[in-house]
Amino acid sequence: MQANDENGDGKEMSLEVMRVNKRKKPRNEVDEKDAVEQEKEMKKLESFLFGNIYAPVEFGKEVEEGDAVGNDTSLFFVDRSANSVLSVDEDDGEVLEEEPKQRKAVWEDDEEAKANVNIAKVNRLRKLRKEEDESLISGSEYVSRLRAQHVKLNPGTEWAQLDSEPRNNKYSDDESSDDENRAVVAHGYKDVGAVDDLLRTNEDFVVKSTSKLLPGLLEYSILTDANTEEPSSGPINSVQFHRNAQLLLTAGLDRRLRFFQIDGKRNAKIESIFIDDCPIRKASFLPDGSQVIIAGRRKFFYSFDLVKAKVDRIGPLVGREEKSLEVFEVSPDSSTIAFVGNEGYILLVSTKTKELIGTLKMNGTARSLAFSEDGKQLLSSGGDGQIYHWDLRTGACFHKAVDEGCINGTSLCTSPNGKLFAAGSDSGIVNIYNREEFLGGKRKPIKTVENLTTKVDFLKFNTDSQILAICSSMKKNSLKLVHVPSLTVFSNWPPQKKTLHYPRCLDFSPGGGFMAMGNAAGKVLLYKLHHYHDA
Repeated sequence: MQANDENGDGKEMSLEVMRVNKRKKPRNEVDEKDAVEQEKEMKKLESFLFGNIYAPVEFGKEVEEGDAVGNDTSLFFVDRSANSVLSVDEDDGEVLEEEPKQRKAVWEDDEEAKANVNIAKVNRLRKLRKEEDESLISGSEYVSRLRAQHVKLNPGTEWAQLDSEPRNNKYSDDESSDDENRAVVAHGYKDVGAVDDLLRTNEDFVVKSTSKLLPGLLEYSILTDANTEEPSSGPINSVQFHRNAQLLLTAGLDRRLRFFQIDGKRNAKIESIFIDDCPIRKASFLPDGSQVIIAGRRKFFYSFDLVKAKVDRIGPLVGREEKSLEVFEVSPDSSTIAFVGNEGYILLVSTKTKELIGTLKMNGTARSLAFSEDGKQLLSSGGDGQIYHWDLRTGACFHKAVDEGCINGTSLCTSPNGKLFAAGSDSGIVNIYNREEFLGGKRKPIKTVENLTTKVDFLKFNTDSQILAICSSMKKNSLKLVHVPSLTVFSNWPPQKKTLHYPRCLDFSPGGGFMAMGNAAGKVLLYKLHHYHDA
């Protein structure tokens, strides 16, 4: 009996479970339908916001009507703001150029086509005529001519003009270039590649103009002495910047050749070389920067190789009896060294072989030399008060003329642009000549500078030929700077509060930003010229 009761109870429980399951099943189906609808709604919203991400449109195939939601939104879009645009297929990498579309006017006046304007009747409209007898024109033609006249009278600036042609990106051929790092600029502006170049450099964006230096007052700053780490124990006879503008050479009677790295603050010493048997009267870099020529009151000279750090003694020169080779100049092409010799002779030595390759002979004694800007000609002056022009290819003197007011010529200098040269004398007079006019027969200088009263020992043009330094070592502060374009002397030079002592030599850096001056006290004074941005 008990077993039968248990069986009966089990059947009743199973029936109840089946009824509950039947009730739950419809509820689960309803929940599933709701979930599907919610998922569709979410996809619809995502497609609306982010494009067709669940059923992307294949590029090149048309989208049929009645497709799934979101198919009307393309994964790729075309920017219509450009006059001509490029559409790129990421899969095939093909570039398709679309035809440029002309912009339509926002508003058009229908009355323009109907109206007629008499441009001959009104005086201020007669300039719109294309022919003399033209009078009536249509309203649209009148508007177009007015626009053309406005453009003619008010031309736009170049930076504001739109470029109708598609931009040629110089990086387009490089598949590995990083497009994300390129500059994004307004469409249509020219020279877009220059913006990329500007953003790819760490140089200063604002660069001062190096066009014209103004006369009157020279803007400069006094910097730390160039040789402050190791001043010379004797007078400085030579200072010169290397072609890289960071290396400065100093040399003097203490027999030491020193090199400094110029930064305007610390000016660290790099190297010092002692020449035992030659108090240095002059030292000069070769223009190519490979060697330094060192000379004194000796019948030999030295060559210092910057790469090998080796000093070579050269001479005496074969067939010559000169006891001093202290005055010399190096040609701009680094091929020839010209030494002042005895009895008016000029000795030409090869920089490669260091051997004598020729001589030139003046009528009087030779005292100063200067090469032309191309190194093919040589200027010389001396005891007869004349200036000689030599052709180094033939060795002939092709021009000779008297330096006005000069009895003994003591210094010469040519400008880097080749247009001018300056000649100094023992009376303190400096004559500035136009070289082309001088060779053409005009003997009068374009300017005579009379600011010095003692012998002119040194002349130097700066890199862009806008400043001429004139110097006399026989009087304190006897250094003047001439503004070459106006042929006037800077009134605020030399500095009032700081003495220059006895100036002996001077040089400008290749970029014009630094000026170094050596004096008899063994110091090399350093100045920053504000007009020039580069050192």
